[in-house]
Amino acid sequence: MEFWNFTLDIEVLVRSSLLIFLGIPILGLFRKWIRNFVTEKYSPHYAMLFSKIFFYIGFTMIMILVLHEFGFSLGPLLGAAGILGIGISFASQTSLSNIISGFFLIGEKPFQVGDIVKVNDIVGAVMSIDTLSVKIRVFDNHLVRIPNETMLKSPVTNFTRFPIRRASIKVSVAYKENLDRVKKLLTQIADENPFVLQEPAHAIHFDSFNSSSVDLVLRTWAQKEDFISMTTSINMEIKKRFDEEGIEIPFPHVTVYTGDVTKPFPISMQAEALAPAGSETLPSKS
Repeated sequence: MEFWNFTLDIEVLVRSSLLIFLGIPILGLFRKWIRNFVTEKYSPHYAMLFSKIFFYIGFTMIMILVLHEFGFSLGPLLGAAGILGIGISFASQTSLSNIISGFFLIGEKPFQVGDIVKVNDIVGAVMSIDTLSVKIRVFDNHLVRIPNETMLKSPVTNFTRFPIRRASIKVSVAYKENLDRVKKLLTQIADENPFVLQEPAHAIHFDSFNSSSVDLVLRTWAQKEDFISMTTSINMEIKKRFDEEGIEIPFPHVTVYTGDVTKPFPISMQAEALAPAGSETLPSKS
């Protein structure tokens, strides 16, 4: 059985060249158009997926047409490829599991391209959701590749799923401080901060009696894109205003030991106080 009947002439070369050098650029243009269209209508998440599927199918069709121009008989070749594919599928169960997990991620849609997520100890922006893995760019500008199966099985925190975020800022003050005065000052700081939303309203709650401080929690809301600016500016303003108002922020004290043997405290004993009346007084010792 022949797998191909190979023929080569100028006409075949011209048609094959046109298919490759015109078909692939045109395919790329359609891919870009599909990505832009789906991004506007739906989301970058689906745009990336549909554009990749379209490109892979189109590229496969172009290659089949080129092989057909050269006289390849594709029937037996596809049959052999099918048998080979079955063997590869058994040998690549992990990859198959990642592909199936990718479809679950796409269907469930817990995050999209551009979202800030946390997976285990990894925090960063989602760059792409591919067939086998999710690529995340961490804030150190490193690329982290996480298999889809791991993403599906691990707890994933999406920090930017909703348009606003709440910050819980812990504030510790000394026991001697007036808590009503502290709460009034914290409320004023939150009211004056340009990144804090007035609705939902911010609040101050008692947290705990610590070993050396009374702990309060200031809870404020901000737009997700202003969250870092809000928390940074509030913390800096709290330190500045507490210093101006003389409110103490307690901190642990550390004693540095230089390594010398500690000298004992001097003890002095007066014999007069211990001697009975009429007895001779002993000299004092120290």
